[in-house]
Amino acid sequence: MNSAAHRGFTTVRYEKRGNVAWITLNRPERLNAYNMAMRDELFEILLALHADPEVGAVVLTGAGRAFSTGGDVSEFGSAPSPIIARWVRFRRDVWGLLRALEIPTLAAVHGLTVGGGLEMAMLCDLAIAASDTRICLPEAGLGMIPGVCGTQTVTRRARLGVSLDLCLTGRWIDALEAQRIGLVAEVVPRATLDVRAVHLAERLVRMPRLATAAAKTAVWEGLDMPLGQGLELEHRLAARLRRRMSQKHATGDLAQS
Repeated sequence: MNSAAHRGFTTVRYEKRGNVAWITLNRPERLNAYNMAMRDELFEILLALHADPEVGAVVLTGAGRAFSTGGDVSEFGSAPSPIIARWVRFRRDVWGLLRALEIPTLAAVHGLTVGGGLEMAMLCDLAIAASDTRICLPEAGLGMIPGVCGTQTVTRRARLGVSLDLCLTGRWIDALEAQRIGLVAEVVPRATLDVRAVHLAERLVRMPRLATAAAKTAVWEGLDMPLGQGLELEHRLAARLRRRMSQKHATGDLAQS
């Protein structure tokens, strides 16, 4: 993925550490608020990641004292028209690209993880949090809803009542409560967040690529199905995986399995 790795991005840092891609939101002076420039750079990076067979896992993190405070309010209403804004969002579906990656994705959050910042993390397969993490979904108080994906992804990780509480009240929670309700898998000291993310990402990279892709599909897509259909999906994916792994073993081509 040389084109993305060597480009001079202004709002995002991208690097490959072995087979792990690290994407760091890099507007620390704005608490990594998501603006149009960041959207375009993330779109380019994620589009390239879909075509990069070398990368086996992705870590998403933030520079400075926050993971992200969500959308940059200074750009709200700056599009030439609502029609153009919707067209650009449809054509540059950053969150669809992140969600559709076949490789495992890990969000390592810290500090303020607010609104679209939290929603961004919830699109990743796994999330871990530093002990200083502070989370809220403030959109309702601003006359909006968590419109990146929060009403759906938060509900899929936490109970219905808890999700409604967060979406409707906009109240703040800390890292330990986020772990208790299921938004993050674990909480670590701020000083060790990156080290823990490295260890988890390296573990994910060592897993067979075909198996992790199948497991992701089974879990994410199965959430939208009745149990019977979900079990049928699991059965089909397991059978397909066995066939593909058998073919890999027969040809000795296990490098990308």
